Amino acid sequence: MTSVRETGRHTRHDVYEAQCPCRAMLDLLASKWSALAIGALEDGPLRFGELLRRLDGVSPKVLTRTLRRLEECGILRRVVYPSVPLHVEYSLTELGESAAVPLAAVRSWVERNIDRSPLA
Repeated sequence: MTSVRETGRHTRHDVYEAQCPCRAMLDLLASKWSALAIGALEDGPLRFGELLRRLDGVSPKVLTRTLRRLEECGILRRVVYPSVPLHVEYSLTELGESAAVPLAAVRSWVERNIDRSPLA
């Protein structure tokens, strides 16, 4: 498959192909903590501590790693405000807002159907 880098233009991607660059994004978005962080940011920017409290059960280390990966992939932005102590906010980018739509549907589906699953 010819990549976008090689040609400078978009080509059709197939996530079922081993070398498809879509797989890295799919892996990131399929992560429980990524999906929950994106959902928490749907209503607007949050600070790290607010995200930590909202995502009950996540450790600071895992949240930090998740936020860094989401930022590297262009899903969220991190803004540092110069104050003492530093004020850092996370918010969704346009790409993140578009990812939030299907992830919200998945979260809603899970909440509606979990009682039908042996995982409940």
